[in-house]
Amino acid sequence: MRNTLHLRIGLTCLLLAVSWWTGFPQQSFPLTLREAVALSLDKNPDREMSRAEVDLTRSASRLARTALLPNLSLSEAVTRGNDPVYVFGTRLRQQSFAQNGFALNNLNRPLPVNDLSTRFSGNWTAFDSWHTQFEIRRADLLVRSSSAASTRSGQAIVYRTVEAYESILFAMRQVEVNQHDVLTATALRASSENRVEAGLAIDADKLTAAANLAERQQDLIAAQGRLQIAWAELEAAIGQAIAPEQRQVQPLAERQFDQGSLSEAVARAVKSRPDQQSLALQREAQSAAVKSAKSAFGPQIGTFGSWETDRPSLAGAGGNNWLAGVELRVDILPAAKRENLAAARIGLHRVEAASASADQQNRLEVTRAFYEHQAAQQMLVVARASISQVDESLRILKDRYDAGLATMTEVLRVEDAQRQSQALYWQAVFRNTLTYANLKFADGTLTPDSVGDIQ
Repeated sequence: MRNTLHLRIGLTCLLLAVSWWTGFPQQSFPLTLREAVALSLDKNPDREMSRAEVDLTRSASRLARTALLPNLSLSEAVTRGNDPVYVFGTRLRQQSFAQNGFALNNLNRPLPVNDLSTRFSGNWTAFDSWHTQFEIRRADLLVRSSSAASTRSGQAIVYRTVEAYESILFAMRQVEVNQHDVLTATALRASSENRVEAGLAIDADKLTAAANLAERQQDLIAAQGRLQIAWAELEAAIGQAIAPEQRQVQPLAERQFDQGSLSEAVARAVKSRPDQQSLALQREAQSAAVKSAKSAFGPQIGTFGSWETDRPSLAGAGGNNWLAGVELRVDILPAAKRENLAAARIGLHRVEAASASADQQNRLEVTRAFYEHQAAQQMLVVARASISQVDESLRILKDRYDAGLATMTEVLRVEDAQRQSQALYWQAVFRNTLTYANLKFADGTLTPDSVGDIQ
């Protein structure tokens, strides 16, 4: 009784503790780039498609191995007839022939007989000039090629996720810049109104400032729309919706990356790009296909056998027999095999050309990505210097306008230059990050583990 009471008290305390804990709002964490990449590799439909392609090639590899196994079959048949040959053979197989069965009348016009037969039969190719072995090797190479292509598909998903995620950070900075522009335009309109009321400016200044504020408000609305579109693009890259509490991400910040040299990037691409590895494996697989087509001209040795029982009824007695043999097959008119060999050689030539073309294209992609990132780094330096210069120019011109030494048009012109310099700076920061990710994608080193170098 006492133990039961203690158990009830313990359960009550546990329930109170759980209810107390759940009464507080659970802490939610913003979505990081690593988490976004992990989700995209798990949920993106393109990833499922590439996995299905790998599974298909693995199934083809297992199918190629079935040629090494014997073929066995079981058949059950029920027949009835009075065909003289059928009746004669059936009675022999049933081991039920009697002396009167040799009478001419019984041989020429026999009575119908029933036959219930059970037959086990099989065959096995003992030697096929190594055709099956070449087909198995070809299938295994295609599995490895498909797996490498799937890896490259995963890298493409990672890049799209990085692009969508960084687009969100860039869009957030654009919203911040436009919000600042609205505040600046609001203060400028208030300043112009005060100066008009004091008789220090004309009404045109106030109208110009109001029009400038309306334009800045429109820019803010457009920037907010682009931010929502960027979130939608990230959701499409991930393959699922993102909760509102996970959208409080860190804004875009300037980063420095170690670019290395172009020769190093090209060397990494030759060594690391999965699509290049996939083409090399396809070339080996097609070479195995040519050898397989050649081996089809060789002789084949097959074995076969069967065991059969025959009886007149389901419960009746009957006889059984077996048969076994070995067969040598040689194709003396292999016209179709010649065409198959020609097609295999054409396929090999096509894969070799595709591999050479892909090698040139990959080098071009790495070179383009390298110089794009180099240009983005230089543009970032220029944009950073431009911001400080324009900010100081705007501060001086506002002081001159307040003192009546500058016009509203001059102030708006410099304010527009400041807005453009801010936009160009954050665009340069965004391009610096994205071109670095593109460089890693081009040289084949963009993986979930390397995402930490980007964020």
